[in-house]
Amino acid sequence: MVMTLLLTHPDCMAHEMGDWHPEAPARLKAVLKALDTDQFRELDRREAPKGTARQIEHVHAPFYVEAIFENVPASGHVHLDPDTAINSASGEAALRAVGAVCTAVDAVVTGSARNAFCAVRPPGHHAESSAAMGFCLFNNVAIAAEHARRAHGIERVAMIDFDVHHGNGTQNHVFRYRDLFYASSHQWPCYPGTGMEHETGVFNNICNVPLRPGSGSEEFRRGYLEKILPALRNFGPELVLISAGFDAHARDPLAQLRLETADFAWVTRQILDVADKCCSGRVVSTLEGGYDLDALAASAAAHVLALMGH
Repeated sequence: MVMTLLLTHPDCMAHEMGDWHPEAPARLKAVLKALDTDQFRELDRREAPKGTARQIEHVHAPFYVEAIFENVPASGHVHLDPDTAINSASGEAALRAVGAVCTAVDAVVTGSARNAFCAVRPPGHHAESSAAMGFCLFNNVAIAAEHARRAHGIERVAMIDFDVHHGNGTQNHVFRYRDLFYASSHQWPCYPGTGMEHETGVFNNICNVPLRPGSGSEEFRRGYLEKILPALRNFGPELVLISAGFDAHARDPLAQLRLETADFAWVTRQILDVADKCCSGRVVSTLEGGYDLDALAASAAAHVLALMGH
């Protein structure tokens, strides 16, 4: 069995929201360059297929899905909110991102890979059921969870989010589902203004760890050891999905947490340890934020090395 699958596609590089925008093609280029070295030779590298509207509509309203594709411009940009825009390549990129996470779930659930990393964009965790926001069009990790449930009969899916921004879209999807779990460590106050500790979901299936600006490794690791990891073990997932944002790094320009590259390797290993005990190590990770290119590349590499068992 292949241990770690890497899914990506050139279409994800063509999506761009303007020269000024921090969520730029250079992000994915930096990640893929970091993974193109000898220490990653054991990765099973595959091109992501296109996802389907049906897969997306398990999370998003059909009218919203239709509107996204109808508004893809022939040239230039269409702004969906003050921070989020699409260009002529955005529809194809979004379909590849969805296809990547669903294919990764297929591989991990059927045992052809132990775990997987989806190096894709646009990111997804801010996308609401009928609204784009925060650089996100479709909620990739929530779509992956619903694909696992509907295509494979997986009942209990956990989503762990260590992006510096709270995944409001993912939380809102999970909120009323007994068999879904969402946990997030994030800076607060910070965009999008959600993710307080009292937001626990209808079935106590949400665990938020808000961190003050300036928090570093100690506060981050304590939040996982004392809150998120025990809650994850108690939930007992059959599959774990990771929203892998690396913008909590000290060098990131969009927030003020002080994590180091080693923290992302550490948290990955901690999540894998729980997954090993609960669900035979079945983990699918997908790229979210990270806007300092060097920090992003190093952190993503550390994350993937941990997935590979190094």
